[in-house]
Amino acid sequence: MQGAAAGRRSPDSQRLKFQALSLDPGIRIPKLQKEMAIEGGDERIKKISTSIRVIPNFPKPGIKFQDITTLLLDPQAFKDTIDLFVERYKNQNISVVAGVEARGFIFGPPIALAIGAKFVPLRKPKKLPGEVISEEYTLEYGTDRMEMHVGAVHAGERAIVIDDLIATGGTLCAAIKLLERVGAKVVECACVIELPELKGRERLEGKPLFILVEA
Repeated sequence: MQGAAAGRRSPDSQRLKFQALSLDPGIRIPKLQKEMAIEGGDERIKKISTSIRVIPNFPKPGIKFQDITTLLLDPQAFKDTIDLFVERYKNQNISVVAGVEARGFIFGPPIALAIGAKFVPLRKPKKLPGEVISEEYTLEYGTDRMEMHVGAVHAGERAIVIDDLIATGGTLCAAIKLLERVGAKVVECACVIELPELKGRERLEGKPLFILVEA
């Protein structure tokens, strides 16, 4: 989850629309997925988008919080979310699914199990018990740090980074840097929601980003 409170801000329009943006040329987009990217006609996307609740003025005035807990309350919408990611990454030789604390821990493990990859938690400081490497990143006010266990990921492994939402992009950038420092290839970042007005995609410096809905 993006660290800044602004990471949950959405524009006045609360319409959530599908957007599948692409990609590493090494990843094949299934035909259905490509049609959805062009036409936005997949019924699963509509169900996912309508299951996400927008809460105004939380956690402070002026913020519109994108609440995925209502998605989790709908078993079919939750399953559809996982299925869309699995369809994209199966048969792509992904060996690492790295989940960003905390909501990346919700979506990452079922995706990892389904595609036969390991799940690697990327955590806030002093949460992992073993030896770690860390990466600092900038928040709206101040800085924070992300950590990963030493030895969890090895050089040459193909990884994807999972989170619920991309806002300013700070946490995803830190995750990419952590994985690349140990020699992994980050194939793509994947989020359920994008807040495009915060321009987090631009901070990824060309790294592919896949999203399901845009707020």
